[in-house]
Amino acid sequence: MTELQNNPLLPQQPVEEDEIDLIQLTKTLWKSRKTVIKITIIFMVLGLLVAIFTPPEYQVTTVMVPQVGGKSKLGGLSSLAAMAGVNLNVSGGSELSPMVYPEIVKSIPFKKALIQTKLTFEGIDHPVTYYDYYMDYAKTGFLGNIMKYTIGLPGTIKKALFAKKKARVKPLADTSGLIWLTNAQEGLAKQLDNTVYVNVDNKTGNVSLTAIMPQPLAAAQLGQRAQELLQKFIIHYKIKKTKAQLKFIQGRYVVRKKDFEAAQDRLASFLDKNRNVSTAIAKAQQERLQNEYQLAFGVYSSLAQQLEQAKIQVKQETPVFSIIQPITVPNERFKPKRTQILIIWIFIGIIIGIGWVFGKEYLDKVKVEWKEKE
Repeated sequence: MTELQNNPLLPQQPVEEDEIDLIQLTKTLWKSRKTVIKITIIFMVLGLLVAIFTPPEYQVTTVMVPQVGGKSKLGGLSSLAAMAGVNLNVSGGSELSPMVYPEIVKSIPFKKALIQTKLTFEGIDHPVTYYDYYMDYAKTGFLGNIMKYTIGLPGTIKKALFAKKKARVKPLADTSGLIWLTNAQEGLAKQLDNTVYVNVDNKTGNVSLTAIMPQPLAAAQLGQRAQELLQKFIIHYKIKKTKAQLKFIQGRYVVRKKDFEAAQDRLASFLDKNRNVSTAIAKAQQERLQNEYQLAFGVYSSLAQQLEQAKIQVKQETPVFSIIQPITVPNERFKPKRTQILIIWIFIGIIIGIGWVFGKEYLDKVKVEWKEKE
């Protein structure tokens, strides 16, 4: 090994190059420690301002378990119903996976219903909707104005220049089946993605819904309304087909009931008028009326059974939600975490300060080498 190191034909590497570099870097930092401290103090002050002026946020979370069943298991009730001529062999509909719940919360119909929720805020003497609060009452804070006219200045200018192009125009064709949102509604709908959201635990099947608002009572009210809407939408999607079938059977049942009662009245009227008549024509007419009556009664009776069966199926397929953790009004804010913000900004200041020192030294060396070459 020594012979290889002493060989003049091989390139020689300085043994202590790394140590010299580390020592030199340490010396450079020590000489410029005041600069690093100044930059760190500046960022510490900025972090303190951010921590102080960031508006508070309160979070509520509810945990629920959807209870859905498979086929009907009515036990002895099925046997009793069969004796009465009613078939209760009802099978459950298709299951709605909990993995779909987050998509329901992100859907436009859900958000459009949610932004009309009336909430109670401190400083406002009457309940206002989520939409009205952010359109008329919510004020941009000090930090928000700074971000808007510094980092967000290009976006602010772009929004001002192209605002007219985004205006909604009245459609010429019939669009009654479509959903239209104003620019304000669209903005609040996007905001709700970070305000109300759902997480599903794949292992336990528990569904947690979270809502975030600037005030604790408003957060609890928004979370409660979101939970009710989610259950309503899930039930609607789950039993939509079964309810449509029930509605159809109800309509046919009402019509056939009237037909049956009309046939019954015609037969009774004929019998009252022809008590002592025994002609062949009268017997034929009586037989015809009795056949009409029996046919109307058979259809009416069958629809009555189907109607009861459809009602049972709707009841069976309607999911029931067990609330494990109900909504409670929070006492402590969720954000901002001021100590954490301050530490992060101090750390950023130290990094930028060190980068400033080494960058300045590197530029000074480049300038010197540039002048020497000239």
